[in-house]
Amino acid sequence: MDIQVDKVAKAYERFPALHGVSLHIASGELVALLGPSGSGKTTLLRVIAGLESPDSGRVLMGGDDASRLSVQQRHVGFVFQSYALFRNMRVVDNVAFGLRVRPRATRPPRAEIRRRALELLDFVQLTGLDRRYPQQLSGGQRQRVALARALAIEPRVLLLDEPFGALDARVRKELRKWLREIHDRTGHTTVFVTHDQEEALELADRLVVMSQGRIEQIGTPDEIYDHPTSPYVYGFIGESSHVQAERKSGEILVGGRQTGLRTEGADGPVLLYFRPHHVDLSDGEPGLVGTVTAQRRVGGVRRVELAVEGATEKVEIDIPSGFPAAPGSRLTFRPGRWQTYALA
Repeated sequence: MDIQVDKVAKAYERFPALHGVSLHIASGELVALLGPSGSGKTTLLRVIAGLESPDSGRVLMGGDDASRLSVQQRHVGFVFQSYALFRNMRVVDNVAFGLRVRPRATRPPRAEIRRRALELLDFVQLTGLDRRYPQQLSGGQRQRVALARALAIEPRVLLLDEPFGALDARVRKELRKWLREIHDRTGHTTVFVTHDQEEALELADRLVVMSQGRIEQIGTPDEIYDHPTSPYVYGFIGESSHVQAERKSGEILVGGRQTGLRTEGADGPVLLYFRPHHVDLSDGEPGLVGTVTAQRRVGGVRRVELAVEGATEKVEIDIPSGFPAAPGSRLTFRPGRWQTYALA
């Protein structure tokens, strides 16, 4: 089922959480709402679910206006960060809960409810744990139970709010891969909220990057990472550094010095953005010149912090682990991939 968010605005006690947000999610897509705390991503998810009512605008599901429909009428499965499992119920009863509270006319027989709950526990790889209580499970297992419960009602849309936020890094990585596999097998239209850019890049078909109640950019992981449309997106997605520069006759100058970088656009001050791993050391050619202020080992490379001549900002670049980079030494480098943004 496709979802159309049309100019949705929402405020809490005069604090604007969403500013006329519009978004289309295609049927069967896995979409990440990505942004820092306060960006409006959770509010947008709750508006789609029907847990919050917009002050203006509307949400359409499958072409029908869902603005006046309840959560139950929208057939939405919702997974919370805190799991929201009933501690006094066994795992199988937690999964079956959504079916057991249906009106009598649409409620399946008791035996069918149990069969479906056990089938879903097998689907989420929790076979044999049906008689346990939530407190007897690990965090990763509880989140699988929460997802099975959301799937039990046969939702048309699956919504997840920071689903892995309460888990440690190793378990999060395992469950990310597992959730992608679940999505590919079920084909549900899935929307999840996260502030973890690695999680979003790994999982989603498309990312919706949000800031202060507005959408900054929508695109595939490759589009968002490789072609950010604003300094905010470039700085938020992945690791990056930037320096203030000047564009003059197509050439980028830093502190009045030639860098060997050229780009089209009007003359004037710009911000030059690049990523630490998109940098090459330059020997005898124009580039940015910096003095090493600190360095540390990061996996197979050495991450070096530099004070760049002519710039007030320090930057970080990656160099081969065996390259000499003692504090106080000077390095010349040139970004291989970079982007400029005009300063107002």
